[in-house]
Amino acid sequence: MKPFSAFMNVENTRFYIDDLYSSDPTVCLGSILCIKNTVIGSNRQKESVIAQGIVPRLMQLLRDSNVRINVRIEAAVTLGSLAKGTEDHIELLLKSGAIQLLLDLLEEDNPKLVDACLCCLRTLTLQDTTTLNKYTLKRVQKLLSFAGLKENTLRQECVATILGAACKTVTEQNNLATAGAPLILASLLTVSSTSVRIPVLTCLAAMSYNNPAVALQIVNTQYNDTSIIKLLSTMICRYRSIEMQIEAARCLTNLHRAGAIPASDHIIIYRTLPCLVQLCQEDNLEQHRAVAADALAYLTEVDSELQKIAAISNQLVSAMVDLLNCQSVAARQAAFRVFASLAANDEDIRKRIIDTKCLMEKIMEGLQDENKDINLAAVRCLHSLSRSVQQLRTSFQDHSVWKLLMPILVESSSTELLTAASSALCNLLLEFSPAKEPMVQQGVISVLAELVTKPEPSIRLNGIWALMNLAFQAEQRVKSSILNSLGTDKVFRLLDDPDPRVIMKTLGLLRNLVSPRPHTDAIMALHGIQIMQGVVFVLESAHSPEIKEQALCILGNIADGDRAREHIMMNEDILKKLVAFMNHPAQCLQETSIFCINNLARKGEVGASQRQNRLKDLGVVNILQSLMSNSSNQHFYNRVKATHSQFMMNDV
Repeated sequence: MKPFSAFMNVENTRFYIDDLYSSDPTVCLGSILCIKNTVIGSNRQKESVIAQGIVPRLMQLLRDSNVRINVRIEAAVTLGSLAKGTEDHIELLLKSGAIQLLLDLLEEDNPKLVDACLCCLRTLTLQDTTTLNKYTLKRVQKLLSFAGLKENTLRQECVATILGAACKTVTEQNNLATAGAPLILASLLTVSSTSVRIPVLTCLAAMSYNNPAVALQIVNTQYNDTSIIKLLSTMICRYRSIEMQIEAARCLTNLHRAGAIPASDHIIIYRTLPCLVQLCQEDNLEQHRAVAADALAYLTEVDSELQKIAAISNQLVSAMVDLLNCQSVAARQAAFRVFASLAANDEDIRKRIIDTKCLMEKIMEGLQDENKDINLAAVRCLHSLSRSVQQLRTSFQDHSVWKLLMPILVESSSTELLTAASSALCNLLLEFSPAKEPMVQQGVISVLAELVTKPEPSIRLNGIWALMNLAFQAEQRVKSSILNSLGTDKVFRLLDDPDPRVIMKTLGLLRNLVSPRPHTDAIMALHGIQIMQGVVFVLESAHSPEIKEQALCILGNIADGDRAREHIMMNEDILKKLVAFMNHPAQCLQETSIFCINNLARKGEVGASQRQNRLKDLGVVNILQSLMSNSSNQHFYNRVKATHSQFMMNDV
């Protein structure tokens, strides 16, 4: 072998690279050892040897079962070292099929080769961000065969880390559960090595994330008559390492959010929540605080009681403000997420948060941050706080937050960011919001008209929801602007949307457009034909009673107009539909059709006698009498009786 110096520069020792292709095993091994020792800890040296094309050769040697075993082992170790390089180095290895090769080599009999492959696989899997399912059920079973209690801790740690990092999809979660991973992982929680326990906890958290079936299987798993939940409860104690506490708390959080542990369970309220709150405090490292805050946000996101408990816990609000002052993206993102979760439901909590010094300024900074993850977290925080009527009229008005939301809605291509921003916008456009008029002046209607054409249902829903809010008790000019911006084509597409929520909000918009009474005639004079066509389209489609009820409510508002009601009276098809709905099995449709009939037949108004006579000819009075005779619901009876009374005295 040629002499080796740890200080050699591979760029100037091309013969070592050439020796890698030698048919002499000894020469080839010497080359690999030289390369391995040279690239350790040096990304520049890794770059140099990779540029000289050694990766395909190392993989070829590793794949060839006829090559001497120690050459193959050192090839695997060297690949593992290269896998600790830059993102470009890792991407090259991933694109070269290194993970698939290493998984295939786990079928080999040599323990040292298997160990080297597992170590390299661990490094690569931690960096692999793709969703391609490389971990089939068969491969998962093979990996788990190296994780038994009789195996060495290196293998146990590698397998747990690989499976935890690889568990990115429901398929992989289910494969792990089918292969019996919960029981094997439960047994590994009993080993003394922290380096094994922590990746095991990470793997359990990944398996249970948003997967109710797998989460339930984990909760029901016992090892030596001890449940996984009991084992986890011992790992969130303060005497454990911070890393272990965090991962155990994350695991319990995911199990709860997947529905396997109720929010009222002792381990969630009195163990997991306090653990995460404590880990968020300023006496912990920033990186640990960020992870703990992110888990806390997820734990409290949907449960109002957990939000209340967390909000009064141990200076949590001030700890989150401190995180917002950190430099790391993870810390600031997590802090915004915690505020968003805490403020989701309770008005008192919202006030406490928004009254915190400089918080609104931090949110404004977050909305303008160059990092899109920070933008998203800040918008979601803003959305939760915007649910407060008081804050819409005070803090939000003082800071004109809408001015920063509008560019996001126009410029962003992120579905998540557009959904969150449009959700906040829905609240800013409520009738009592001072931001409503300036937003109209700045062209919010055209922005929303564009959102309703997006392919994502959540964005379309928020767009039409915001327009519905904007139209409520709006001036007639605003209503006309909405209809002109949408146009007939967009309205009909929205009424034929595959998402029933979009249809409901579109009908809600039309209902707001044709009310109150002074606006009904004006809107119907301009757009009456199109609105009636839309209502008929919905009534004739196979929609739920709740959707058709909204369409009938629109007719009820139209029937209230002095001139607008003629759009109904002149339409024989609509009149027959109204009469038919009076006998519909769904009481909500009966009530709304009777509401419409009542408005058409109302005594004392011009033309009431003629309208009543036409309705009588259609059998309306007889139906009303029948409904009164057969109704057992007092509220419904009173409504029918009031409508029937309209027919008892005609106009003079």
